[in-house]
Amino acid sequence: MLAAMPPPSSAAPRDEPVIRDRGDACPGALRLHAADDGYLARVRIPGGLLTSGAAAVLAGAADRLGDGHLDLTSRGNVQLRGLGASCGGELAELLGAAGLLPPAAATHERVRNIVASPLSGLDGQGNADVTPWVGALDRQLCASGAAAGLSGRFLFALDDGRGDVTSLAPDVSLLALGAGTAALWTRDVSEAVRIGHQDAPEAALVAAEYFLDAVRSAGTKAWRVSELPAEHQLESDELLRRLRERGIRAESADQAGGGFVRPRRTVGPRPGVLAGPDGTRVALSALAPLGRLTTTQWRLLAASASAGSGELRLTPWRGIVVPGCDAATAPEALARLAGAGLVTRPGDPWEHVTACTGRPGCGKALADVRADARAVVSLHRAVAAPGDAAGPAGPAGAALPVHWSGCERRCGHPRAAAWVDLVAGPGGYGLAVAGAAAAGAGSGATGSGPVGRAVREGVPATAADLAAALAEAHRTPDPPTSRQTQQQTQ
Repeated sequence: MLAAMPPPSSAAPRDEPVIRDRGDACPGALRLHAADDGYLARVRIPGGLLTSGAAAVLAGAADRLGDGHLDLTSRGNVQLRGLGASCGGELAELLGAAGLLPPAAATHERVRNIVASPLSGLDGQGNADVTPWVGALDRQLCASGAAAGLSGRFLFALDDGRGDVTSLAPDVSLLALGAGTAALWTRDVSEAVRIGHQDAPEAALVAAEYFLDAVRSAGTKAWRVSELPAEHQLESDELLRRLRERGIRAESADQAGGGFVRPRRTVGPRPGVLAGPDGTRVALSALAPLGRLTTTQWRLLAASASAGSGELRLTPWRGIVVPGCDAATAPEALARLAGAGLVTRPGDPWEHVTACTGRPGCGKALADVRADARAVVSLHRAVAAPGDAAGPAGPAGAALPVHWSGCERRCGHPRAAAWVDLVAGPGGYGLAVAGAAAAGAGSGATGSGPVGRAVREGVPATAADLAAALAEAHRTPDPPTSRQTQQQTQ
């Protein structure tokens, strides 16, 4: 069985609505966040769609103003770290000139959280090419005064029918169906309504504005649909009314005659050369270990894009797709990316590993979790036979996502039915198989984290000890495979 990509990092589902007592402080390109390694800027890249020219500007900004690295987020956005406190104006000028900020940047740059199926229109597998929806929704969002009230965490997903980005627990989901129709839902796919492709972007905006009205009615500061109180949850009948009032033809699934919408279950692009429908042009797919790239790696990707369609697609799985490459030269181009340290082969252990920032970037972290993760992966590669994907990081065919956390907050842990949960503590790492699917296998997870099966406490921060503990986590009782884990969360 091929290894599945780990679910992108996200907050775990909650049984009770969250009560927010403050405004959203999510970082942006203009609102910098103070971290222990300097200031952080998060640049929204709607749909992950980025021109090679804009990518070159980001690399220049990282070198001139930051620490010489770019981080990919679980929403296909880009972060710059190590920024100086006084660089905000210069950064904004650079980003604005490159088209990386909207006209109403002061009020809208943080609300452009749009993910889209990364391979849409490239491999012939979806029901429709949804990439045109990205720009249309972005323009309508930025033109809506009401949309400025969305939090920096509110998420739109534009899925071409393969079921990849609708699995990311978005607040507003659009799923392309056949015959020029699409499904739209907020709280639950069972309450989806059907609309035409031509109305999809505006319909998504109507759903977001409905959410904002519900927030005002509830008198809360909910940032996401899941945080609304039960009595103020969004209802499909009211969404239908609002869509029709806007002049959008919309029907419930039952009225449309299609019944309950059931998205397919797929995951993000695997690394490698991805064939196109005509056989002459292909896409390159690479992963950035832990989502972090040097500007040298980034510029190499931009150069590869310039030789192709001139576009990069950043994925919510911390990967990069380079479309429109010549099939004859693609293997050589992919080899260059591999030589630069990017992951280009399926089955690599980095497909399963995520981590929070850890030391030295976060003052709350108790360990340099990224360095420890790299040490374990390096050990795996050193002892594994050529072509063998099994090892200390977990066997590729049955591996769970592995998430490294520098403290009990577990920032960025996967949204999954089960994952391996490594949490740094004063006396070493606590390790558990966390998540609802693991809860029946034993006692609760370490600390105050997600419910699951505890494995070990106080694991020394050495590669050999950590690798042995990870191997133990993947032994009996058998956890669900990563592919099963993904399907259970969708």
